[in-house]
Amino acid sequence: MGEMHYSGVQLGVIGALFLSVASSVSIVICNKALMSNLGFPFATTLTSWHLMVTFCTLHAAQRLNFFETKSVDLKTVMLFGILNGVSIGLLNLSLGFNSVGFYQMTKLAIIPFTVLLETIFLKKQFSQKIKLSLFLLLIGVGIASVTDLQLNFLGTVLSGLAIITTCVGQILTNTIQKKLNVSSTQLLYQSAPFQAAILFVSGPLVDQYLTKQNVFAFKYSPIVLVFIVLSCLIAVSVNFSTFLVIGKTSPVTYQVLGHLKTCLVLGFGYTLLHDPFTERNIIGILIAIFGMGLYSYFCTQENKKKQSIDLSLSQIKDKEAALLLGGKNMGLQDKESHQENKKSNRDSLV
Repeated sequence: MGEMHYSGVQLGVIGALFLSVASSVSIVICNKALMSNLGFPFATTLTSWHLMVTFCTLHAAQRLNFFETKSVDLKTVMLFGILNGVSIGLLNLSLGFNSVGFYQMTKLAIIPFTVLLETIFLKKQFSQKIKLSLFLLLIGVGIASVTDLQLNFLGTVLSGLAIITTCVGQILTNTIQKKLNVSSTQLLYQSAPFQAAILFVSGPLVDQYLTKQNVFAFKYSPIVLVFIVLSCLIAVSVNFSTFLVIGKTSPVTYQVLGHLKTCLVLGFGYTLLHDPFTERNIIGILIAIFGMGLYSYFCTQENKKKQSIDLSLSQIKDKEAALLLGGKNMGLQDKESHQENKKSNRDSLV
């Protein structure tokens, strides 16, 4: 029964990872066509529309009884939603104030900072093998994607804030689901309106500051509207799979998955969109994939080891319970036999 449960959990995790990769790569390609080819540069505002469509979709699903809502402390959900919304805005601002290379370094810094926070505050232990695989992964992605590194004070501050808010938000996504016993769907449903609200208010201002254009003055052609709707529909799957993956695995695993998406996007960009591709990109992607493979292998081995230890502890507890029950039963039998002996002695005396 334990092995069947473990296999079911593994299949659920694999499904969540596949959904996350497929939807994220799809939305990157869709958004690249929307922003680069069709000239729609309003990334932050588009994200707020993504979250609003996600909430409306989940609300319809809830009304159709696809899942049940679970009451969570409003203050917790509100702060969590606002934090996630702010982190998205800061990442977009970081991209606007920094070079692309420095922005990629910002994204790479999320993994070690997440490991540091989980080690300090959650007392989580990461083996040397896991750390080595993560190091190889970061080196590979760095080689493949980081080009120019131009630093400026404001951009560095924004990148630092983006790293902190993103790491804390993703750790909370995992912690809230486990501690409050809510599913990824329930948490996303309750937090999406707050994320959408903060971005809906700040998005047009951020986009106007970065692009010098007004999202409300943009001329929306039919093809632009089609791609916006397609992007919003794909975003439902992206947002759902993000919460699902972090809930089923960990924030670090989600970040590793994010770098796999980066490698896939680079590959798809070269294959489908004929983006420039060099030997450096190929070497970096190969090193990153090797690091991801090691990370997956070591995580699987550690999970199996933990599963076997948990199973052994469960069996020991069952044996102790059986012995305890057996001892009680023996005690009852001895007591009953003693009472029967006393009764028979009295009868013989009579």
